[in-house]
Amino acid sequence: MFVTGVGTAVPPRQYSQRECWEEFRRSPHYWSLGAPGRLLLDRVLLGEHGVSTRHLALEHLGDALEIDPDVVYRRFLTHAPELATRAARAALQQAGLDARELDAVLISTCTGYLCPGLTSYVGERLGLRPDVLALDLVGQGCGAALPNLRTAHALLQGSCEHVLSICVEVCSAALYVDNDPGVLVSACLFGDGAAATVSSRNYCNDKRRVEWLGSVSHNEPAARDKLRMESRRGLLRNILSREVPALAGQHASQVLARGLQEHGLTRSDIGAWLWHAGGRTVLERLRAATGLDERHTRRSAELLSRFGNLSSPFVLFVLAAALAERERPGLWWMSSFGAGFSCYGALLKVS
Repeated sequence: MFVTGVGTAVPPRQYSQRECWEEFRRSPHYWSLGAPGRLLLDRVLLGEHGVSTRHLALEHLGDALEIDPDVVYRRFLTHAPELATRAARAALQQAGLDARELDAVLISTCTGYLCPGLTSYVGERLGLRPDVLALDLVGQGCGAALPNLRTAHALLQGSCEHVLSICVEVCSAALYVDNDPGVLVSACLFGDGAAATVSSRNYCNDKRRVEWLGSVSHNEPAARDKLRMESRRGLLRNILSREVPALAGQHASQVLARGLQEHGLTRSDIGAWLWHAGGRTVLERLRAATGLDERHTRRSAELLSRFGNLSSPFVLFVLAAALAERERPGLWWMSSFGAGFSCYGALLKVS
C-alpha cells in the first residue's frame, strides 16, 4: 500500500488559550464549579501546558458554552461533513485522483453520531460513485487513524485500487463542564479538525513515495475506564484519568519494540517519528518510556501548540507536516493511542 495523498482541514476561527479562559470566566459554568475546578481551569488555560491556540467550529467563542444536546448535535452535523470533505479534497488533489476513482471511503470519528453516518454526507459532497464501499468507524478515540489505515490496507489486498481514509473530530461538539479534573482538562486541550489520506495499491504519482510496510496493535480492555467517553444527560463526557500519560508511554513503547522486532530494526534505523500528542505530559512520558528526546517529538509538540489535541486526525497532521517540510527519506515510525486503552504503530518507507 502507498499513501499517495494527505490533506488536512481546520475551522477558520482560531482562539488563544487566554481568549478561552476569558470566555469561561464570563460564563455561569465557571462560577458553578468549586474552587479547585476554577483553579484548575486557570492553571491549564493560562499556564504553559503545551497548547497555545485551537481552531474551533464556532461563530462566536461563547457558543462553545451553550452545552445543550440539540445544539451540539447540530454543531457536529454542520461541521463534521464540511471539515471531512475539505480534507478529502486536499488529499485527492495531492494524489492526482478524481473522487470517482475511489473504491472505498472510511471515516473515523468519536465526537458525534449520525445515522446514516458521515460517509453518506461526505460521499454526496465529493460525488463518489454509487457503488463505493462506505464504512463508518466509531469508538476508537484519538487512536483511530492507524486502524483506519490498516483497514484500507486490507481492502487494497482485495478488489480496491484506491481508498480514502478520513479522521474528523468536532471536539467542540463534545464539550462538558463539571468538577471532574479530567473533564476540565479535556475542555482546555481539544481542538477541531480533519485529516484524510488516499491510499493506493500501486505508486501512481510523482510525489514522495510513502509505502506502508506494516503495523502493530495493542488493546488493553482492563484500562478501559482510564480513557473513554460516556453519555450523560444526552451529552458526551470525556473520562480522562491521571494515569493516561503513563499508559500512553508504556503502551507506545511496547508497540514500538514489537514493530521494530518484527522488521529486524533498532531505534537508530528510524529517520522520522510521527507521534500522536495527547498533551505535553503525554509527550514527556512517551519520551521517558521510549528513550527518545525532544528532537523526536518536536513536530508533534509544535502542532499541539498550534491546534491543541485534535484527537484522531492529529497523527495525520504530523504526517502531512513531515511531508510538507521535506523530512529526510528513510524509515518513519507513526504511532497513535487512545480510548480502550488502545495503541497502534506503523512503519513507513519514504523516498
